[in-house]
Amino acid sequence: MNYLDRNEFNFEPSELVKETIRNFDIGKLAFYTRIYDEGKKSIFSVFLSELYDIPESQVLLGYGAEDLLKKAAHYFLTMSHSKKMLIPKFSWWYYSSIASEVDGEAIQYPVYEEGNTYRYDFDALLAMVNEHNPAILLVASPNNPTGNALTTDEMERLVADIPQSTIVVVDEAYASFVSNDASYIRHLVETHPNIIVCRTLSKFYGLPGLRMGFGFIGKGEVMERFARYANMYLGYDRLSEEVAIAALKSDEHYREVARVMQEARDMYTRELGPLPGFKVYKSLANFILIKYPIRLKSALQEAFKAQDYKVKFMNEPDINEHMRITLGRREQNRTVCDTILSVVREGN
Repeated sequence: MNYLDRNEFNFEPSELVKETIRNFDIGKLAFYTRIYDEGKKSIFSVFLSELYDIPESQVLLGYGAEDLLKKAAHYFLTMSHSKKMLIPKFSWWYYSSIASEVDGEAIQYPVYEEGNTYRYDFDALLAMVNEHNPAILLVASPNNPTGNALTTDEMERLVADIPQSTIVVVDEAYASFVSNDASYIRHLVETHPNIIVCRTLSKFYGLPGLRMGFGFIGKGEVMERFARYANMYLGYDRLSEEVAIAALKSDEHYREVARVMQEARDMYTRELGPLPGFKVYKSLANFILIKYPIRLKSALQEAFKAQDYKVKFMNEPDINEHMRITLGRREQNRTVCDTILSVVREGN
């Protein structure tokens, strides 16, 4: 079965990742990753501090970005003035789930369609922040399932306008597909004490089974307290941390994978975009969103099943005539496109 419905990785890891696993010294498991003499959280937090040029004290580590998002929601929805968290209208179901786990309320803010993409409505969003005074504003960039992302200028404008009593949590699970320049994160955490930026090894670096996430926090007492809550005192999994470091050192390998994904985006846009009833949206993630004539849904589902392929048919309100397709290897992308084209031909 070809699973192109989960936004997982269909490629090989880098050679350095493979070598790190093959050559791992099992004796290292006898020691914690915490660097006691320096008061550092772990070998991975030190590496991230150097890579992003952000103080190690402002680095978070977690069991995937999922873990950091959950800890942020649980902490600030129970420890602050409000039980409300604002989330994008079209977004990962997990956001509302983690809010409900602590009796929090997830309130959707507008995301609107514009041309071949989606955008956040900043004016409406800021009005909702003023109205609800939420504990958390969650922003996903790029957003799942719409694939749109904020520019660095948009991110800066947004965070600057949010009162410091509201914590801005930025889910950047897919951000490495947008650019290899992450210098803006340092500026954000230097100038905004109420921000948390979450990243992961699961998407761009194709290691969801590794369960390694990381993030960066603003300065100040509020975030210092949260860091003590969120970080593990004795460090993390030493093998996972060494593999994560190897992946981050293999940027060129994963950039080549990203180029294959861009070929797929171009193919879908070129071959499916002109078809009646179809719309291919611009995506800055490892998936693409495609609107299709809803009358073809059953035929498409059957055709993919016959090919042993799975894509995600969206069923949320206002986005229920869409497929979200993970960008895979060239032959997988070609098969998906050909399958859709064959159903269109048969349906006309």
